[in-house]
Amino acid sequence: MPTYLICFAQFHMDFRLPELESLAILEGVALSFDKTTYSNDHPFLLAEIESDEQAAKLVRRSILIKEAVRLWADEPSLPALLARVRSRPELYAPYDGSSFKFHVGAYGRTLDQDAQVARIEQFAFMPCGQVNLKTPDVEFVLIEDYGTVETRGAITPEVPFRVMFGVRAGKGDRSLITKYDLKKRKYLGTTSMDAELSLVMANQALAGPGSFVLDPFVGTGSFLVTCAHYGSYTLGADIDGRQIRGKDGRDIQSNAEQYNLTGRIVGTLIADIAHHPWRPRPIWDAIVCDPPYGVRAGAKKLGRPANSKVPEGPLPPLKRNGQLRYPQTLPYEMPALISDLLSFSATHLVPHGRLVYWLPTLTDEYDVTDVPRHPRMRLLANSAQVFGKWCRRLITMEKIGEEEEDVVIGEDAGQEPAHARFRQVYFEADGGHAAHGAAAAGRGSEVDALRKDLADVVI
Repeated sequence: MPTYLICFAQFHMDFRLPELESLAILEGVALSFDKTTYSNDHPFLLAEIESDEQAAKLVRRSILIKEAVRLWADEPSLPALLARVRSRPELYAPYDGSSFKFHVGAYGRTLDQDAQVARIEQFAFMPCGQVNLKTPDVEFVLIEDYGTVETRGAITPEVPFRVMFGVRAGKGDRSLITKYDLKKRKYLGTTSMDAELSLVMANQALAGPGSFVLDPFVGTGSFLVTCAHYGSYTLGADIDGRQIRGKDGRDIQSNAEQYNLTGRIVGTLIADIAHHPWRPRPIWDAIVCDPPYGVRAGAKKLGRPANSKVPEGPLPPLKRNGQLRYPQTLPYEMPALISDLLSFSATHLVPHGRLVYWLPTLTDEYDVTDVPRHPRMRLLANSAQVFGKWCRRLITMEKIGEEEEDVVIGEDAGQEPAHARFRQVYFEADGGHAAHGAAAAGRGSEVDALRKDLADVVI
């Protein structure tokens, strides 16, 4: 198969390969690459893909990939690269007379316009037609790699140590980051997830047309929006009804209307992961969420506190003063919450459905065994976003098929994980102040039934 250069954005480096591999599954693209050649220090990966059409399909909805380039040459210098391309006229002969556009880029250095033009002119031997910057027949890509401080030292070299050239096959969709930027969103909260990571999570959840996606800690609905963008029918639940109801005339529905997603954001309800209205059967294609850490928003679940003065048993919906009566709640410790989340996912996900969630950890105390396991859930990816002494990890899991044997869980899985003390250590370290930084067709009847079930739930 042809070799393609995958050019990543130099952001969220630990998330790039999991997103790429998820998109290959979602789009049904055969993808082959050597992980040992990949490094977070560089935005390049060589991969074998069947064709330009398949490469374009692979990256078309990627958030962390800029472009895929069918590689013609990969050499240690520009003269060597030019010699290589000249020696292979069969590469550029098909573009004889074609309109074209050149993209010249550099990693680790900035090339001014004069430098870019000088490099383009050295490819004058190719028999192309006229320049067309808007709708060219072919787009050529030249990239020079000058390395980074980690790989080359503090001084930027005068010449690159690697030069790559080829034809652009496809582009990612990083423009969505701007479209869904939180600064432009009508309804926000302190825990709203930024657009870039929300979109990445939707990709890793394999969100697509006709799929059902649940966020059981919905907050202000960031994941409902991004998964719905890709065609999923999304629904959210939260124990805190205040965020669902919104304020000042703005709520999750406001965001659905802002992005014209009212037909896909099915609704919301007040419930927790341990007390919910769903029958114990597979229904969700994906569960995407950011469970509360107890820093900005503490986790709670329905329950009667030991010192409660409220009478036991059924109670009227209104208090004596005429105000609505809300259920009593108990603190929900992180280990118990995550354990319930995995059990819920193992029951309510369809076979091979995905759970994508954030797990807070302590940087110095983290161990791979801290990631909770379940015999019916397979761990697919574990990507870290580090904030100094603490870190949040994006965990991607898949419910195994009914015919598959249980996942083997190690003996140390029952030990107390470091995140069990996350809130305590977090505030001790920072004094209470810290920086935060598959598709299914023809499911319209199921969506209507789901809407009806929601309408029948009395909250």
